[in-house]
Amino acid sequence: MSKKTMYSILAALLLIAVYSYNLYSEKQEEEQVITEGASSKTDTNTYFLPTSTTGQIVHHEGYSLSYSEPHEQAEWVAYELKQAHLSTTNFKRPYFEEDKAVKTKAAHWRNYKKSGYDRGHLCPAADRAYSQFTFDETFLTSNISPQTHDFNAGVWNRLEQQVRYWASIYDGVYVVSGGVLKGNMKTIGDEKVAVPNQFYKVVIDTNSGQPKLLAFLMAHEESNKPLYEFVVSVDEVEALTGIDFFPELEDSIENRLEASRAYRDWRFN
Repeated sequence: MSKKTMYSILAALLLIAVYSYNLYSEKQEEEQVITEGASSKTDTNTYFLPTSTTGQIVHHEGYSLSYSEPHEQAEWVAYELKQAHLSTTNFKRPYFEEDKAVKTKAAHWRNYKKSGYDRGHLCPAADRAYSQFTFDETFLTSNISPQTHDFNAGVWNRLEQQVRYWASIYDGVYVVSGGVLKGNMKTIGDEKVAVPNQFYKVVIDTNSGQPKLLAFLMAHEESNKPLYEFVVSVDEVEALTGIDFFPELEDSIENRLEASRAYRDWRFN
């Protein structure tokens, strides 16, 4: 064998070794991110987490989620919005990124490009604006769902603002949001991200006296109706989604709160 041939073989083997090492390192980093995502974070109150129908719960610093791979989005996103979290800091909006903590791979942001739908936040960026890190986390694709612009910037935005108002006057609330991932739904992009026909938001206050609970269910369309007209019982949302929202609550309290549609104990702004 000539020296030239031997050097060529050695160079090829070196390239293969470097490629294999980089691939192994990337795989190790990927598995580390997934492992970290499976562990609850310092800002997560797991007591209020709903059940997951998918078995894939991911924890970030500012929110937790249950990812539905068939629909390429979260079936719910849950977080505590404390009064101290409310901030008017105007952070620069980052680019949307895939959530690497989702074991089955989160949808790519390109699915939304030229789809006619907004990348609708389930945990609003404004609710996590108390630090650049938690603000940026809300731009992971596991935290978005396809929403028409009129809905996203309209009635859904009004509801988000209302929740922030409650967080300010009740010294914090716990919030769960998602699309109803059932029935015949349109899809967008190569990964067929489902477009929910309805969205829900469930809010619980345990800080200002007796616990109180309120659920909203909205058709995926803009509306000028007052928000209280979208109030339903949590039982109704559970029947639609198959999710048990507050399984850790004492049964007598859970049953009473989740059957109620009473909204007069809540101050609407």
